[in-house]
Amino acid sequence: MSIRRLPEKLVNRIAAGEVVERPAAALKELVENAIDAGATRISVRIAEGGISRLEVEDDGCGMTAADMALALERHATSKLPTDAIEDVTTMGFRGEALPSIASVARLTLESRVAGGDGWKRVIDNGALAAEGPAGRGVGTRLLVEDLFMRVPARRKFLRSARSEYAACLDAVKRLAMARPDIGFTVEHDGRRVLDVQGGQDQIARVAALTQRDLAENSIGIDLDRGDVHLGGVISLPTYNRGIADHQYLFVNGRPVKDRLLVGALRGAYADLLARDRHPVVALFLDIPTSEVDVNVHPAKTEVRFRDPQLIRGMIVGGLRRALDEHGFRSVQRPAEAALAAWQQEPVAPPEPTTGFLFGRRTEPAVHLFGTDLPPPADDVARVYDRLVPFASAAPIAGRAEVAVAPPPEADDHPLGIARGQIAKTYIVAEAEDGLVIVDQHAAHERLVLEQLRRGMGGQAVPSQGLLLPEVVELDEPACDRLEAAAAQLSALGVELERFGPAAVMVRATPAMLGAIDCNKLVTDIADDLAGYDAALGLNEKLELVAATMACHGSVRAGRTLSVPEMNALLRQMEVTPHSGQCNHGRPTWVKLAMDDVEKLFGRK
Repeated sequence: MSIRRLPEKLVNRIAAGEVVERPAAALKELVENAIDAGATRISVRIAEGGISRLEVEDDGCGMTAADMALALERHATSKLPTDAIEDVTTMGFRGEALPSIASVARLTLESRVAGGDGWKRVIDNGALAAEGPAGRGVGTRLLVEDLFMRVPARRKFLRSARSEYAACLDAVKRLAMARPDIGFTVEHDGRRVLDVQGGQDQIARVAALTQRDLAENSIGIDLDRGDVHLGGVISLPTYNRGIADHQYLFVNGRPVKDRLLVGALRGAYADLLARDRHPVVALFLDIPTSEVDVNVHPAKTEVRFRDPQLIRGMIVGGLRRALDEHGFRSVQRPAEAALAAWQQEPVAPPEPTTGFLFGRRTEPAVHLFGTDLPPPADDVARVYDRLVPFASAAPIAGRAEVAVAPPPEADDHPLGIARGQIAKTYIVAEAEDGLVIVDQHAAHERLVLEQLRRGMGGQAVPSQGLLLPEVVELDEPACDRLEAAAAQLSALGVELERFGPAAVMVRATPAMLGAIDCNKLVTDIADDLAGYDAALGLNEKLELVAATMACHGSVRAGRTLSVPEMNALLRQMEVTPHSGQCNHGRPTWVKLAMDDVEKLFGRK
């Protein structure tokens, strides 16, 4: 086969495949050009997730007609004044973005420099369609229409308009976070979804683009080591998310996704956060251009450091030091008026009626979290069916109580009979063949999960309507995901509906979860729906969401349980599948054989 030179049109399409993977990638390149042009205000307009229309307008320096023609040629750029590519300080520098986009879409470019006349060029899938004068102010306007319309092999791999819109919004947020001195607006299908003013400080800009209450639950970072500066904002360990989608990393003002930096974050928060929780972080690393290579990826989303261990050590050490200095801080407490609304109900022993107490027959009214519990002599299935979820009310304080019936024999039950509680966390039970220790939180987490799974299997989970529906504010893509899964979430006992572009209204929660923080629950569900592999179906994702909900509604460590409550938990474990391990793979109970106990005391 002979070697041939590829035609220019095909070369541009190949370059487009490297640079323009989806609408968000094209939008990123256009906004970066506006930033490099010295703009103080950038306006973005999107239609159908950017698939049918992308428009970026800025008030930067603009271009002359000759510059516009040159900008649409491959490898032509104003961002490398010399041949020293290692000294690049601008966002873009390859000179491929505009001709690559123009080869797979209809691109309209309008621009004017100060003191000059406006000019317009239209390129339709690589061919010049029109050009001429244009009336406009100083700056540049770029319009991209019908992306990949004539490249069906690429267009069919695009996701839904909603998914592409979420990616576009994320791309703009990252660039806006890197430049708090520039104002940004974003409109989607004629509706404004983002508006941040220029001149903000870094913490205010990050909070405006992530969560508004981050500012008062965060720690500022300002660290120098030689010529390297690390700045930004990190959240307190108690202010965290279910997925790592709120971790933003910038190198010399460029948003990057680098495994080294992500690993350094994980190391900095090691043993401060559970494995499935992630901090909210925006880190800005300024480093001499000779110490970092930004030209290792066509889309410039990855970098390579000359001394990666220095950078990792700086991040881990700097963040750990900042967290240690603020170790006494936690998420901000609610207002005093809200705290004063809490009331402690008096706990009184139940009125005795029938039972056995010092040989005298009495009959106490035994309640398990507000619901009558059948005597332990009843069939286990009846106990299980009538058992109320443990999180529905405050527990009875541990104390000597009147027995319902003569103490049951340990050999009647595989997990034995509860004899006490240690550290308000572990239940100690006596079985026929040894001593059983149960982690009450891990065990009940599994029980709640299995009940939720039965709800997904057709047995709807009972829900508890809220006296006053609660509005939870989230970003628009998160609300879209919740709205799409609303019917399936209803089967799990969570009833919600859309409440404007960036909020959902929660009307009911699963009765088994009791009194919970609706805001945190719904936020975690939205995080789970976004974070799991896109290849998973909705039902598979909801299986994983159920695990998050189970954690919210389980009996916590540090909660005092009464003896009937402990026994009821053991009985429910005995009839629940997979109750031997919690939702995270840890054991829920261990048994110390009686022989081993006797060996401890030298009896064997």
